[in-house]
This record gives sequence, C-alpha cells and structure tokens, in this order.
Amino acid sequence: MTARFSGKATPEGTARYARRFSDAAPGHFRAALGVTIGSVGMGTYLGPPDPAADESYAQAAVDAVSGGCNVIDTASNYRFQRSERSIGEGLRRLDAKGIRRDELLLCTKGGFIPFDGDVPAHPPTYFTETFIKPGIAGPRDLVGGMHCMTPKYLIHQIECSRANLGVEQIDVYYVHNPETQLSAVETEEFYGRMREVFDALERAASDGKIVWYGCATWNAFRAPPGAPDHVSLERLVRLARDVAGESHRFRVIQLPYNLMMPEALSEPTQEVAGGRCTALEAAKRLGVSVFTSVPIFQGRLAYGLPKELKDSIPGLATDAQRAIQFVRSTPGVSAPLVGMSSPEHVKENLSLLKTPPLAPDRFAALLA
Repeated sequence: MTARFSGKATPEGTARYARRFSDAAPGHFRAALGVTIGSVGMGTYLGPPDPAADESYAQAAVDAVSGGCNVIDTASNYRFQRSERSIGEGLRRLDAKGIRRDELLLCTKGGFIPFDGDVPAHPPTYFTETFIKPGIAGPRDLVGGMHCMTPKYLIHQIECSRANLGVEQIDVYYVHNPETQLSAVETEEFYGRMREVFDALERAASDGKIVWYGCATWNAFRAPPGAPDHVSLERLVRLARDVAGESHRFRVIQLPYNLMMPEALSEPTQEVAGGRCTALEAAKRLGVSVFTSVPIFQGRLAYGLPKELKDSIPGLATDAQRAIQFVRSTPGVSAPLVGMSSPEHVKENLSLLKTPPLAPDRFAALLA
C-alpha cells in the first residue's frame, strides 16, 4: 500500500509539538507510551453518516490539533468508516499547515463489522460480498451477527484503517470490545482466541503496520471477577508475554470512566499477583497505559452538576469542562477521549487546557 504519510508518533516529534504551546497549563502535556501527549484526546464516535458531518469532523481535527490536542481516537465502524476518512482528510490539511505525522498519536479499532459509508440496502449481501467471498471472514466467525476478531479479519481491518487514515503506521490499534465474544464462547476459548489475536498483532507491529496494540472495552475491565463479561488484564498481559516476551506491544487499554461511571478508580475489579485492585491500579502495576472514553457520559454530564461539585472544580466555565477536568486529573489516566464532532466542541473542550489538572490533594478531596 502506498500511504501519503509515513512514520509514527516519536519522542522527538511529540516534544516538538508540545513546544508549540508555551501557554499550555502545567500538567497538560504528559508522558505515555514513550511519547508526549496532551491531557485531552479527540474522539470521533457520534454523528450522522453524511458529508456535512464528514467536513465538520475533518475541520474539528485541524482545530483540535492546532489547539493542543495531539491524540486522535477513532474506529473503522464509527459512522461506517467515515470518521476514519474524515481524520485522514484532517491529516492532509494539518500537513499543509506544517504539523507532521510524528507529532500525533493516532489510534483506531477493529472488531465490529463496518459498513462502507452508509447502511447497505441488504446487509447480508454486503457481508457476503465484502467478507465471505474474499475469504476474510465466515458466518461462524461472527458473534451476535456483528463482532469478529479472527486474526485474518483484524489484519484486513488494519489495512482498511491504514487506507482510510492515509498513514503507513497506526500508533495504537485496539481490539474493539473483545468481551462481546464472551456472550458466545467459554472463558478458556475466549483467552485462546485472544492469544491468536495477539500473535497476529505482534506480527503486524513487526511489519511496521502498527506500533502498539491493546483492548478498547466497555465492561471488560470494570466488571468484577465472576461476571460474564469480566476480562483479566493480568491474564492478557501474560498472553502477550507468552507470544512475544517482555518486548511485547500490548501496552494500552481503553475503558469508560467519568463522574457517573467511576469503577476504574473506585472498584477492585482486577486481580494482580493474587490481590484485588482497581483497573487503574492493575494497569499501573502491569505497565499498561490507560485512555478513557465517555468523560461527559455522552452529554449527560454537560449540565446540572451539583453546586458542591462545581465549587470543588474551580476555574472553569461549564459543567462539561468540569467533567473532563475530573477525568484528566485522575492519577493513572493518560487522557480522556472527548467527542469533538465540530469546531464549536473543540473550542469549548480545549479552552480547558489553559487550566492545570487538579492537584493531588484537591482531587483526593473530591473523593472524600
């Protein structure tokens, strides 16, 4: 594949990016995955599959990166591949402005079956023509009629994402909601499938198609042991070590975390070395970076926070900013991924970057 943009996020490139923002508040830029990232990332999940939303996302990407956000998160199934393609257009515009590929951490996901641009007239025919006939996936590979994570399918999806984004390398490639498989297979079969996936993703990394890989989840790391959709982070890391040794590339996870969904911080849902701990603590012990989704809970935290909470998170104009501030200030969170489907969203969210994250004692007081 001939890609327009070669390279990946690098320590030198991301440090160069951070130096562009001498007015950023202390604590906005931080280290993760060996590079420098901003404390708020751009999410691309919501929005209609139409040209107006495509343009809005492309311009939002330009505005976000120009404003101090160098983490972009997307997925092949978001808006039927259109979000990835919008980010690709945004990258082309950013390149024209002098912002280089090595300054940005680009993340995407595969696992759900994506349509191509819109819902097809006959989805079963689309699946047959796109995946079954070329030998990419078969009917028995699907769980719930929508989820597939066979090695062959994920390698195909990596190629599609590289083409959509217009890049040679994807910095972070997530297996998207792997716990979906647990609705159809037993626990041991699930981990066997994950081992095969990790083997394929290690090969993709060795081939220069991705840099790091991980799991982007909903319930997997928040559900307690014994729950039907619980996934052990320690066991996943052990699988990666079995496949590739200590130099494995399984170094990142994503999970929901916000004021209404605090389990990553508050609930001991994981076990490491025989002891119970939270997902954030487990990730720290295991050397895994954590990005979080839905910091505003898909808009439900944008208005109406209690007055005492507003007073505890000072210096900000809106409840949406306060909700993001809570997440970006949480120890162990690399960055929350905030939906930014328009330049207006970008402006509100990134005005937060002039404010330092909450000091540890003030953050601890919120939890008291």
